[in-house]
This record gives sequence, C-alpha cells and structure tokens, in this order.
Amino acid sequence: MKAVIQKVNQANVKVDEEITGQIENGLVVLLGVTHEDDESDCEYIADKCVNLRIFEDENEKMNLSLKDVKGSVLSISQFTLYGDTRKGRRPNFMKAAKPEPAEQLYNKFNALVESKGIPVETGEFGAMMDVSLTNEGPVTLIIDSDDRK
Repeated sequence: MKAVIQKVNQANVKVDEEITGQIENGLVVLLGVTHEDDESDCEYIADKCVNLRIFEDENEKMNLSLKDVKGSVLSISQFTLYGDTRKGRRPNFMKAAKPEPAEQLYNKFNALVESKGIPVETGEFGAMMDVSLTNEGPVTLIIDSDDRK
C-alpha cells in the first residue's frame, strides 16, 4: 500500500461538480492499494498518517502530529500510484488491486484513521474526481507499507 500525503491548509474533492469532501488544516492522503495488501498495511499507513510529526510547533519546528493539531484527512483512492511507466509511453496498472478488494481496504484505512480520533472526508471510490488543495510548506511525503518489512 502506498500513500502520498500532503500537508494542507485547505482541500476539497468534487465529483460531478459537487463537493463530496472538504477539510481545512490537515492531510490530503492519496491511497493506492496493490494485490498483496491486507489490513496490516492499512494499520501501518493509518498510524503513520496520524502520528507523523510534520506540523510546526511554536518554534516553527516539525514536531507535531495530525493528532496534536486536531487536523483532518481528505482521503482519495488513487490506483495510479501503482502505475508502471518503465516500458513504453502508456502506464501499466497491473500492480493495482482489483476494485472490490481495493475499495474494502480503502474503507478500512478510513475507518482506522477515524478510530484514532481524526475526522475523515472522502471522494467517491472509482469516480473521476477533481481534487483542489493548498499544500502548506510544501510538505509532501510518500509512505509505502513495504518499507516496514
């Protein structure tokens, strides 16, 4: 499982011109699921998102977590994170999980983040979405559950 996280001071997602999720201070999480992922991958990524110290303290040092700043998450399913661009000019998405298991793990990730006291807003799984955000910092990180192994 991969997550691209961006620290934001505002973000929203629209489906068919209608806002389906919106946050202010927090993280936009683009979440990609591959075939081998399971609930332990969700737990790892959720824990990292909630507890990474990437928000500034009173001394302008990255020392506070999403939990510390009472931030929110805008969670977006993103199968293209598993796009393979090594050959040709068109990405291959064979590493991305099939929709049904991917959606189950995406929903599990969102539930885990909420269970840690963080409000979660979402797009619509499988839909074409327009995501708008103001990346603060900018701070953008990639978290890969394979890194824990």
